[in-house]
Amino acid sequence: MNVAKWLLIALLALPLAELAVLIAVVVTLGLLWAVVLQAASSLAGLLVLRHAGGTHVSRVRSALGQGSITALTADGSGSLTLLAGILLLIPGFITDVIGVLLLVGAALRRAPTRPGEDGVIDLAPEQWRRVDDPALDDRRGDGR
Repeated sequence: MNVAKWLLIALLALPLAELAVLIAVVVTLGLLWAVVLQAASSLAGLLVLRHAGGTHVSRVRSALGQGSITALTADGSGSLTLLAGILLLIPGFITDVIGVLLLVGAALRRAPTRPGEDGVIDLAPEQWRRVDDPALDDRRGDGR
């Protein structure tokens, strides 16, 4: 089977799986707590979309309007945050778990693990001096 068929099967099976998980949560926690959890996760999804998704949605619209999908791949963590917000907004515990995992993944992609890992080193003016590289002069081509 190709990927499209598996994706279609997964999308058709998702509501049944969500219903089974909902029944299990209702049996375990009770109906009131299940409804409260669903409302809280939908509110969290709305807040994620409102906070982090506003600027990203405008970038997605402009990229799709230009027909450029490569602009969307450059901002991977923003796309993950947007998708996580949408999944949290959709009622269902499976989509909520996937949304939370995507939020955690987006946060891990954004946060540098060590200081200075982003390639920028801040030095005080007395801690550095300019050193001319003769190899750079050859690349300019203007003889300077």
